[in-house]
Amino acid sequence: MAPIWFKPKRYGYGATPVTWQAWALTLGVVAAVFVLAWWLIGFDGAGRPSGWNLIFFFKGVAILVAALWIISKRTTGGEWRWRWGQNN
Repeated sequence: MAPIWFKPKRYGYGATPVTWQAWALTLGVVAAVFVLAWWLIGFDGAGRPSGWNLIFFFKGVAILVAALWIISKRTTGGEWRWRWGQNN
């Protein structure tokens, strides 16, 4: 059984981090997206990024988001479904 790092959201679909491991994972993914953007797109003002850099950036973001989604779904203490605020 996987550890519980996330809990189901009270409103909407998905989960929210509840442990330091979940927060570290979430912030790590956000930091990795910023690093990819800086490295591939070039937020340093050097000019316009090439089309290949944009493709690799979006592929990298898709991989990172998919990994976050899989890990958070496996470590959530409950099922993911749409919720309207009720306790069930």
